[in-house]
Amino acid sequence: MSRPIKHLKIFGYKSLKNVDIELSKLNVLIGANGVGKSNLVSYFRLLSAILDKRLQIFVAQQGGAERLLCDGIKSTDEISTEVYFGRNGYLLTLKPTVNGELYFDEERTYFAGDSVTKNKLLGTGHKESLLPQFVENHDQISKYCYDAIKKWRIYHFHDTSDTATVKRACSVHDSLYLRPSAENLAAFLYRMKQQNESHYKKIVKVIGLAIPSFDDFVLEPKELSTGEEQLRLIWKQKGSDYQLWPSQFSDGSLRFICLATALLQPDPPTTIIIDEPELGLHPYAITLLGGLLKSASERMQVIISTQSVPLVDQFELENLIIVERDKEGTKFKKLDISEYANWLEDYSTGELWEKNILGGRPTAW
Repeated sequence: MSRPIKHLKIFGYKSLKNVDIELSKLNVLIGANGVGKSNLVSYFRLLSAILDKRLQIFVAQQGGAERLLCDGIKSTDEISTEVYFGRNGYLLTLKPTVNGELYFDEERTYFAGDSVTKNKLLGTGHKESLLPQFVENHDQISKYCYDAIKKWRIYHFHDTSDTATVKRACSVHDSLYLRPSAENLAAFLYRMKQQNESHYKKIVKVIGLAIPSFDDFVLEPKELSTGEEQLRLIWKQKGSDYQLWPSQFSDGSLRFICLATALLQPDPPTTIIIDEPELGLHPYAITLLGGLLKSASERMQVIISTQSVPLVDQFELENLIIVERDKEGTKFKKLDISEYANWLEDYSTGELWEKNILGGRPTAW
């Protein structure tokens, strides 16, 4: 089910004061620290929370509406967004309450047909989304938008500490989809091995390219006294049957395993969003990652943010979105490829960024 985001408008959310951008199948966000790349990732989390009817929980976890409105409530009185999937769109406006919550001033769906345009008001004044209710009532435009957003996957594989959830035992039944921090990675791989062995073998093969000593996972559920089955990400090396624990992977190796699984999963998301996937990876693993991201973009929409020159080198200029920030907030821009034809004769994509030819470098404002 490929339903990529075609056009995105965001107003008043954190540093995203006035964003209007076209997205493609592969989108690589580059820019300095603090310009707002992570705020775009946060925006995708906001939309996911809205469809899960967890808007108020999300707002509370973020510290209240004051923290979400650009420059605070005194400067910005609403957050609004329009997200379009081809002819279909989902539009909403959120306003703050006196107790720090957000409510829907408007919630709409949109459809532009060959002979008719529909802009349907779902409701106003409510605190949680009404879109799921319209889906239940078999509204086709609502269902299209709901399915597209519901199958976004936002991944963050930074935590590989001793207490990281990916290293812990997980329930075998928690395997329907790969969770945001890969806390159910072992169960997800176990299900895949049982039901989609070709995809499982492809993941194992790619992991072996990045980690030459890696042979395979040993995914053997253990039954608890309660009857629940759990398993860990146990593995073995080539030429040995000795079983190793997930803590015996290096941090970079474990992150690469998570990335390979996310990008090669058999039932692809509509859109996959990953913040700084290159963290802790060896240069050769970064090259492999670039190939995985490009291949994945043929099956799903890919949005990543990166600070890595070697990773940027894996992409074409048309894949890049330059992220900068000034007094008016975060700006996203695509490049006019014709302006850089002569530069590309002597420099790679990453080198052009490193030399500040493309923009996206630290600037004073």
